[in-house]
Order: sequence, then structure tokens, then C-alpha cells
Amino acid sequence: MQVDDILAQARDSMHVQRVFGAPIERDGVTVVPVANVMGGGGGGSGDNETEGTGSGAGFGVRATPAGVYVIRDGAVEWQPAVDMGRVILVGQLVAIVALLVLRSVLKRG
Repeated sequence: MQVDDILAQARDSMHVQRVFGAPIERDGVTVVPVANVMGGGGGGSGDNETEGTGSGAGFGVRATPAGVYVIRDGAVEWQPAVDMGRVILVGQLVAIVALLVLRSVLKRG
């Protein structure tokens, strides 16, 4: 695969449909899903005296849910997505720090 082909695929993958999903309408309420989309790429080429020349490129896209826009009676409301894995991780980190601080305070007392 040529570098130009990879760049064309990367360009095609980064468009508004990756961020805003198709609106869903039920009972007079419209919901528009929204995602955080990130992409990155790289490429290179080299000249190896024993092996010849070479080149390569790559691209990746990552999408995570951000939330939804809820449209009801002409009013728009943002409902963020909650990442429970992140909430649990932060809770565990806070608990560990609290225990270490408590241990330090009890040792001094």
C-alpha cells in the first residue's frame, strides 16, 4: 500500500459523521449522539545499504462517546456520557491516597 493511499483513507475517516451520529427521534424527542474523535499518523522511509530502500506509513482513529444532545420542545440539553471505568479508577486512587495520608498522620501521633 502506498503512502498516498493511506493518507487518502485517513482523510476519508476524519469527517463530521465520526463526531455526530445520526439523530434518533421518538415521541417528539430527538437525540443526537456525540463522540470525541482523535487521529494520528506517521510515515517514513529509509535507505539500508544491505537490504535496499524501504518506506512505511500508518494511521489510527480513536472514538469515545462524549454524550448526547437532547432536543425537546425546541430546547436543547446536553447530557454527558459517564465513563464508569474512569469514575471507579479515580475513586480507587483517591482512596489509596487517603489511606496513605491517614497512615502517615497516625505514625506521627
